[in-house]
Amino acid sequence: MLHDLCRRVGLQTEYWDIWGQRHTPSDEALRALLAALGIDAANPGAAAVPIPLDPVAVVLASEAAPSVALRIPAGYEDGLISTALYWEDGGAVRRDHRAAALESAPNGMTGFRLPLPAPLRLGYHDLEAVISAPAKADVRMAMRVIATPGRAWVPEQLDGSGKLAGLSLCLWGIRSERNWGAGDFTDLEELVQWAAARLGVSMIGLNPLHALHNREPYNVSPYLPLTVFYRNDLYLDPERMEEFAQSRWARRFVESERFQKRVADLRAAELVDYESVVRLKRLVFRVLFREFLREMNLNTAHAREFVRWRGAEGDLLTRYATYRALDEHLHKLNPELWIWPDWPGQYQDPESEAVAEFVRTHPRRILFHQWLQWHIDRQLASVQRTAQDAGMPIGLYHDLALATDRCGADLWGYRRFYAEGARVGSPPDDFAPEGQDWAFPPALPDAHRADCYRLFAESIRRNARPGGALRIDHVMRFFRLFWIPDGMPAKAGSYLHDHWRDLIRVLCLESHRGRFLVVGEDLGTCPDWIRTALHDHGILAYRLFYFERGQEGRPKAPNEYDVQALVSSTTHDLPTLAGYWGLRDLEVRRKAGLLPDETWYEGQTAQRHRDKAALLDALIAHGFLPTDFPREAANWTELTGELHNAIIGYLASTPSKLLLLNQEDLTKETEQQNLPGTTWQYPNWKRKMALTLAELEGPQAAGFAEMFHAWLERTGRLAGPGKSRPNELA
Repeated sequence: MLHDLCRRVGLQTEYWDIWGQRHTPSDEALRALLAALGIDAANPGAAAVPIPLDPVAVVLASEAAPSVALRIPAGYEDGLISTALYWEDGGAVRRDHRAAALESAPNGMTGFRLPLPAPLRLGYHDLEAVISAPAKADVRMAMRVIATPGRAWVPEQLDGSGKLAGLSLCLWGIRSERNWGAGDFTDLEELVQWAAARLGVSMIGLNPLHALHNREPYNVSPYLPLTVFYRNDLYLDPERMEEFAQSRWARRFVESERFQKRVADLRAAELVDYESVVRLKRLVFRVLFREFLREMNLNTAHAREFVRWRGAEGDLLTRYATYRALDEHLHKLNPELWIWPDWPGQYQDPESEAVAEFVRTHPRRILFHQWLQWHIDRQLASVQRTAQDAGMPIGLYHDLALATDRCGADLWGYRRFYAEGARVGSPPDDFAPEGQDWAFPPALPDAHRADCYRLFAESIRRNARPGGALRIDHVMRFFRLFWIPDGMPAKAGSYLHDHWRDLIRVLCLESHRGRFLVVGEDLGTCPDWIRTALHDHGILAYRLFYFERGQEGRPKAPNEYDVQALVSSTTHDLPTLAGYWGLRDLEVRRKAGLLPDETWYEGQTAQRHRDKAALLDALIAHGFLPTDFPREAANWTELTGELHNAIIGYLASTPSKLLLLNQEDLTKETEQQNLPGTTWQYPNWKRKMALTLAELEGPQAAGFAEMFHAWLERTGRLAGPGKSRPNELA
């Protein structure tokens, strides 16, 4: 009975790891996970009375005879069903149906098939229905009908055999002679222009830009944000805000010798000092905000633009800004209050009267955070326009994180959408033989479905704009997620399945509306059926140079890579090409105390040399290195220029639709951005680029840029103004 209950709610009672070993969670673990879903396994209670219409139906607009499942209440079997489908953009279609004439619902759905108008328009529509029968009270019901395309959007440049390329980077790490110690949107705009002109790339891949607390070392990971709906004001350029030009006091303050000395020190620092950079920017933001309040009082065009934008953002913006304002207010009253679970109880519920009173009495505190997000939207939109004007068909390629901080704004504001008593992780694999515990709560699938996927759609929509591509971190989450019961080790958990068809179709709809392509990060334990579903929906797979292996574990030949995929050199969690070749990642893991023992290190070192030898064989066999290239290069600790050129050429020559090269791999840097499993032991998410923006224009970067450009030209991936550059680079 316990296992039957688990199967009914989509909780797996067994799973297989990457080695093919079967795991069977204990009954105790299964009961704990059911409890996290709100189900008492000992007393599940009477079956819920089915409602006539589900809260939402996600339907393919291309269906010739679209329908939704209807459960007819007892006594209404001969009744009349009057329906009205209200289109999202206005108007309605009304029809009557006899209950007795309805067909049984297809595809395992319960009830009957209630026809919808054909063809359906793409969008979010509302269906209302009334069932009437003699001597019976009318039964009124409603549901959201989401009509979607069957595949995600792709730009015309990727039709047929078209291929493109991009450069990825961590925005905070851009070095320049003008920023305040961390890369900002003005730096990004300059880098976009350089990458379009000198490299000929079609896109710039970015780290997640989600809002963070920016407190070190625990609150600077872009993959553990406060919220997935709004962005980090660390990246705002204060001197570019219109209010800065109007504020003589702000300009004098910024131009002062003391301020410039502090900025110069932060700019020259080897690592990003999040807290100091944000502190400086907030000082200036507060001054500029006073200037903006003056504009609000004068009702200027600038202020009216903000009011229109704020109105369109709705409740999501209000709730986020309220959280930020409350957090600052309560921390000021009591410096020991760092997270909302420690706030006074009356403030822990966003719908409490105490929170409502705070909103009424502190409107400017809330307005301040709304105003910052408006400026982020405006500056980022300017970067995307610059990318498009420079000839990039995609422009900005954004990243949507899997996690949200359990002590952040989303959990405070939308707690009913998250499970209590469980956290997310992954099963045992090569990297973590005991499994991984990621320590954040999972989303509740049925809660999002009951809300008609509103928050899900908003997370997609807001993170893709402005831009032409969106990477979904751990895309397997749409299908199933590994849940771990609180108080138990990671490998004691199991997978919970989600409403994946609904989620993927909503993603496709948002992709078409926002005109952005979708890349699903499918690394790790990912069954073939999930990859097949992603492929069928036009979502690009994620393929890494290190992991692509064919027969007998040999590296895949370039022509064996997936066509419908993004191929990349590495990720933020893995070694750079130079770090991999020099075993730098093994050294830093050893230094951080992450290795079981010295024997493990020696074994990994020997395996790395064997892997490098196999890569060398592949590079030589496929013509990217000469046949007499020394095999002892497998033992070298330096990634030479010839090896660097060969690896980039290898990746560029694949048929994969997109090539994404990490900035660190363009300039042969050895240190990776993040070392999984560490916090204070390693400077995660703080590394700056080796070269400044000015140096990218000079001779130090010329060889790297020309090499990459040449490979893009040779393999048909060149885009933008770079296409017209002289052929001698090849």
